Amino acid sequence: MPLYILPWCVQQSGKVTIRPARKDDAPVICKNNRATAQETEGRILDPIVAWKGVIELFDKPSRGFYVVAELEGRVIGQCMITYEWSDWRCGNFWWIQSVYVLPEYRKMGIFTQIFREIYKRAREKSQVAGLRLYVERDNTTAMKAYSSLGMHEARYVLFEHEFQASGTICR
Repeated sequence: MPLYILPWCVQQSGKVTIRPARKDDAPVICKNNRATAQETEGRILDPIVAWKGVIELFDKPSRGFYVVAELEGRVIGQCMITYEWSDWRCGNFWWIQSVYVLPEYRKMGIFTQIFREIYKRAREKSQVAGLRLYVERDNTTAMKAYSSLGMHEARYVLFEHEFQASGTICR
């Protein structure tokens, strides 16, 4: 079975359901992505590019997938998983990205539930080498949350060169 197919059923904890996102979740995922960019980096994402970026993942699942937390039919949290091939480990790392929980549901364990479901699914697949994420240096709240889930600071430092024309694949 290919890595990107998610043959799981919904996972429920109380009233919160953790499930793979569907394409009809795209509007709320896009809205949440724009909110997290504003909150964490002070970035205003172009709504059209953000929309196309979300849809692109649904249209090309070999790039990754979204997981959402739903309460009474409303998406209250989310994250995106993308894949990075590791030739050293002959497997993929699942990168946790685009993490967002609606402000009124923070500090209630919503991301913990999402993370635990991702962790469980990753451990079930022999081709997953591990989980990774990056976090803003000043986001100590997120760092504490990730540490409490068993993640640790890696020995790597992230470098980048961002292009002004980012998002051109989706235009």
